[in-house]
Formats: sequence, C-alpha cells, structure tokens
Amino acid sequence: MIARRLLGGMLQRVVRHGRLQIIDHDGEILDIGDPSAEAIVLRFNDSWVAFDLLRDPQLTLGELYTDGRLTIENADIAGLMDLLARNLGTSVGDRYSKAIAWLRSCFRPRNSLRAAKRNVDSHYSLDGDLYNFFLDSDKQYSCAFFETPNDSLETAQANKKRRIAAKLALKPGQKVLDIGSGWGGLSLYLATGTGADVTGVSLSAEQVKISNVRAEMAGIADRVRFQLSDYRTIEQKFDRVLSVGMFEHVGQKHYDEFFRTVSAMLADDGVAMIHFIGRSDGPGVTNPWIARYIFPGGYVPALSEVLPAIERSGLHLTDVEVLRLHYARTLLEWRRRFAANRHRAVRAFGDRFCRMWEFYLAGAEMAFRYQGQVVFQLQLTKRVDTLPLARDYMSERREWNAAANARVEMVTGAIDAVEESVSQNG
Repeated sequence: MIARRLLGGMLQRVVRHGRLQIIDHDGEILDIGDPSAEAIVLRFNDSWVAFDLLRDPQLTLGELYTDGRLTIENADIAGLMDLLARNLGTSVGDRYSKAIAWLRSCFRPRNSLRAAKRNVDSHYSLDGDLYNFFLDSDKQYSCAFFETPNDSLETAQANKKRRIAAKLALKPGQKVLDIGSGWGGLSLYLATGTGADVTGVSLSAEQVKISNVRAEMAGIADRVRFQLSDYRTIEQKFDRVLSVGMFEHVGQKHYDEFFRTVSAMLADDGVAMIHFIGRSDGPGVTNPWIARYIFPGGYVPALSEVLPAIERSGLHLTDVEVLRLHYARTLLEWRRRFAANRHRAVRAFGDRFCRMWEFYLAGAEMAFRYQGQVVFQLQLTKRVDTLPLARDYMSERREWNAAANARVEMVTGAIDAVEESVSQNG
C-alpha cells in the first residue's frame, strides 16, 4: 500500500504528457497524467511490483516486463516506452534515481582482453537464427542511412555501406582493417566495390566462421579474410582503419588506448573512420538493464569524452557527421521484423527471451527519438593534407555505376545459404 502511494507520487511528477493507468494486483487503480488522453494500461501481477519499481526503476522495469510480473493491457511495450521516454527526455528521473545513476558512474568496468571477449560472446555469439528474425539480408547490425522516407531497410543499409566507403576514399589494393567486422558484410562490400584488400577482426568465433565462408563462396578470399582477434593485438600497418558499431564496447577507460592503437596501425597517409552511438547531451551512465542483460561492459559516450583522447593520440579530426533519427528508424524496422517473426522466435528461444528482446529494441528506439542518443561518424588522419580540401569527393565516390552495385549485392547477399553451410559442416 505504501509502495503504491509512493510510486504513484513519483509517476505523477514524471508523466506530464499522455496518461498511464496502473491496475495493481488487488484491483486498485492508479490514474496518472492527462485525464483527457487515452491511457496506457499496466497490470501489476503480484504485490511486490510497486516496491521493486521504486527500488531501482531503470533496472527493474525491464526485469518485471521480461518476467511477466508487469503486463500491458492495451498496447505493446513500444507504447509504454514511448510514453516514458517522451516525458523523461534526457533526465534519469527524480533525485533518488539520479543518485543511483551517479553511483553507477563511479564503477564503470574495465574491458580487459578477457572481459572484452566475454562481453562480445554474451551478445554476438547468440544463436544466429535470432538475428535472422530482424536484421536485413546482409545482417548489418548497426545504424542504417535512410536517404528517403521510402527506403527499405536493405536499401538504407546499402546506403550506409556506400557512405562509409566514400569517407574512406579507398583505392584499389589499399589495405583495410575492419575492427569489429560482424558477419562480414561491410568488409565484403569494400573489397568487391573498391578493390581493397580487407582484414576483418572480431571477438565472436561464430561471426568469423560465417564471414570467412562468405568470402570463400564469393571467390574473394584472397583479398578479404577474417580473424578471431582483439584489435589491440594487431601489429600490421594499414592504409585505412574502420570501426562500425564497436567503439561503444571499448569502455571509457580505454579510449586513449583505442586511439593510440589506431594511430599506430595507420599508415602516415592513412584514413580512419569510426562510427559509434553517442550522446548529444553530455556524459551519462549506461542504462543498468541494458548493461546487465544486453551489452555488458558497454558505454555510449558523449563527443566531449572522445575528442580529448583523439587529440592526445596525435590524430587529426578531419570530418564529423551526426546521424540523428536514422537509428530510431533502423530500430523501428528491426522491431517490426521481429514482431512479424515472433512465433518463430518463441519456438527457438521461448516467450521470456522474446519479451526481453522486445524491451531492448523498443527502449533503444525511444532513446534515439527522445533521449539524446545519436550516431557519430568521425574521420581521422595522421596528416592534415591526406584528403581533398572540399567534401565533394565523398559525393563523387558514392556515385557508383550500376554494374559495381550489382556485383556488390551478389557478394553480400544470400547469407542464409552461408549459415546453413556453416551449420552442416560445423
């Protein structure tokens, strides 16, 4: 009873737009927000839900939804997350929640070689079928680029790869390192479309295995290969160094090490491109539910936390682009595809896991819509005269001819057949 009253008071201060209605386990109803708005109706299914939400709302909301102790009567999880994120914005809530967030910020983890491998395996080495339920055909697990409102997810991911290739200003035969190469699609794209020689590194053995089979099946294993390595152990020099969606896993305490390593690996006339999720509102704290259940060891930085490490590394920042709502749209497409395949996902992973994944996709989408999350693309060089003075060269390089696009799509597609081959051959 006391917990319910306290929770109601806290939510009254949060929900200023829209309406939330809570049906407690004993049938008592809390009505919060604008009485003229249509309510999102929650049901608490046991007597401890209100207490657990009060104890640590950022952590326990996801746990309660995943465990089925909190259910939504008239909407999906995206509707609830939209309501909460719109009202909270970039705030973490009341003074109690802010105090918990501050304490968490004092204990950010270190990503040692062993911890980094363990953290990657916890997410990226999950059964590959999971990612088939929501990603595009090339399994690009990072922000797409929507050039028009009508772009499909496949088109937007191809747009992303083409923009990255343009920013790298690649020439045939140049050596490229792709840090955190995923299922290999971007590396294959660069090797096929530009004639570059690409090495991809990942800490996921499953991703490396699939990527190498894709290269072999495409007939380009002589100029694109993948290895199970931590980027910190690579001692070669490269003309280009690329990292897409990996920097979020580096950890704030390792930024100097990351950029020093990139600088050491980069040729004197080389170019690096780092693509990562960031905060537009300054340094913050990783959501505790995300840190525990989705991306252990992860941290989304503000640009102000990254730039000093770049400056100390001796690298020149030559271009910055901020992708604002592109990731929100990407996550919306992933969420729709996961919903369409939910029956298959339940058979493979169970209903509880599906609720966890739905909470993750919906919460991440709303973070980009309302809570200051963006994607930064940073272009770096060791010399100030490495690239043309005008940015026009990027647009020129994006204008690939139709034959080149056709070759690239042939190589980067058909990943289902590759995974089936890997599965049959172990």
